[in-house]
Amino acid sequence: MRRRLHLLATALAAVSIAWGAGPAALAKEPAAALAVAANPEAVGFDAERLTRLEKAMAQAVADGRVAGVQTLLARHGKIVSFSSHGDANLETGAPLQKDTIFRIYSMTKPVTGVAMMILFEEGRWRLDDPITRYLPELKDLKVWKGTDAKGQPILEPVKRPPTMRELMSHTAGFGYGLSDKHPVDVMFREQRVLGSASLAEMTQKVAGIPLLYEPGQQWSYSVAVDLQGVIVERLSGQSLGEFMESRIFRPLKMKDTAFYAPADKASRLSAVYIGDPKTGKIAEAKQLFGFPVQDFTQKPGMESGGGGLVSTTMDYARFAQMIANGGELDGARILSPATVELMGTNAIPEAALVSSNGSVGTNFNQAVGFGLDFMVVNDPRKAGSLEGKGTMSWGGAAGTWFWADPTNDVVFVGMIQRYGGTGGPDLGALSRTLVYQALVDPAK
Repeated sequence: MRRRLHLLATALAAVSIAWGAGPAALAKEPAAALAVAANPEAVGFDAERLTRLEKAMAQAVADGRVAGVQTLLARHGKIVSFSSHGDANLETGAPLQKDTIFRIYSMTKPVTGVAMMILFEEGRWRLDDPITRYLPELKDLKVWKGTDAKGQPILEPVKRPPTMRELMSHTAGFGYGLSDKHPVDVMFREQRVLGSASLAEMTQKVAGIPLLYEPGQQWSYSVAVDLQGVIVERLSGQSLGEFMESRIFRPLKMKDTAFYAPADKASRLSAVYIGDPKTGKIAEAKQLFGFPVQDFTQKPGMESGGGGLVSTTMDYARFAQMIANGGELDGARILSPATVELMGTNAIPEAALVSSNGSVGTNFNQAVGFGLDFMVVNDPRKAGSLEGKGTMSWGGAAGTWFWADPTNDVVFVGMIQRYGGTGGPDLGALSRTLVYQALVDPAK
């Protein structure tokens, strides 16, 4: 099992079930400020084996599959490696720098999930609340039931509104529009839901589009996290960006993470690429999902909780380390250990666990499930992987990926900027194997 970030007509990936380590294990001593480790061996890695990771990432650049790739690996809050290969911009030849800014797209989702859980801890909402308590626009949702003899849609009123738990686990039934395989997703594309001018406009559009299925019946990657962004705004009285800045980014010292790169940072934004089927090479991307690529140097009208952030490798590593630490970093407590554990507990109903979702190329089962805005591995060996139980992860449309492994206290962030996969072995899956084959003394 391994998630594959198909993109262009696909999306990202996901899973989780209960952590192996409980809150007591998560509440370790505050991690350092991601200081550089003296040497890999000091934190259990074999330096020679770890070179396999560097060679594989460098090879992806040498093969022309990506313009550049940047990775950060940390253990116990210490950076084992922070490496860059290739360029941020092929046209200018600007190399990747440690402060290069990347479009992280759906790696925004776990951040929005954390924003939601901050409000959860304040008693502002509960998991089994109907979403209509916070999104009254969705009180008249319909469900897609097929088409009649004339090809017209058959729609029925939803039996009950989705719950907040279903909204945060992509089991609410909403579509997304990342592909056009289902009529509901075609509606999302035709109405340009993801290109809405504001979150209010986006919510109104979603209200008029039927669900794919009754809430709780299946898992389907969806617009649900953008709707969570609306809820954060309504409960907090702040814009989503303001809330994230004050409650997550500033406390975690994520100084370059935002919904756009302003003028003083725009030169650090990496170019984004896509494979050209005519030449077999990568070219700068102009469109995504049939629409012009968003200009991330301009403040957006809609701050997308599902895919709108830009960030640096170090910034996102700080976020991931906070998750691995059970909600804290450098003395800044964002969530409690129990809340992070809750986010990493499978929320997909038993009947839906065996379903496959083509939009992310992932099968959910007893080994791999989905929690609250995170994919989590419940039984890594059964899943055929090497990371620790309870590893939480996700990826983005431009190929970025990360994971936080609380069992081994390992954090990894990988940044590339290419839509539609890398034209070869998935770098996310490959990096997991190459990291853990090098962790030869996990007791350290």
